[in-house]
Amino acid sequence: MEVQFELNGKPVCTEIEPGAVLFDILRSLGCYSVKCGCETTNCGLCTVWVDGTPRLSCSILAARAAGCKITTLEGVQEEAARFGAYLAAEGAEQCGYCSPGFIMNVLAMERELCTDGKTPNREEIREYLAGNLCRCTGYAGQLRAVEKYLRERRG
Repeated sequence: MEVQFELNGKPVCTEIEPGAVLFDILRSLGCYSVKCGCETTNCGLCTVWVDGTPRLSCSILAARAAGCKITTLEGVQEEAARFGAYLAAEGAEQCGYCSPGFIMNVLAMERELCTDGKTPNREEIREYLAGNLCRCTGYAGQLRAVEKYLRERRG
């Protein structure tokens, strides 16, 4: 079966097997930032944006991507690097395996919740990022990085 979608701003047309999940297709197309940590939709490592909304690519049939705009970390490298510097400054990047999915969610949260000069509070940040698991940190450094990033981005 053939599926067409936009990947990081470029049109893609690819053959998929019935039952293929978006995660596998993205990896086959060279989007190696998309990781798999659980295969049960519980870790957030495979987070991508589908039409601007963060979604777990391991839970989406590839056929459902038809006509959609898919964005991976490769498509937001400049923004990701900017936030990644905050993670590093707080010692929160550790092994880095979970960072791509976490960064995709932080950037989505910024777009969604930081409107009209508003910055989410600590509880709103925790709630938004609750589905991102990290086995290396205690989340304190990540939370500090997010708060500093959002505060400084909002002026």
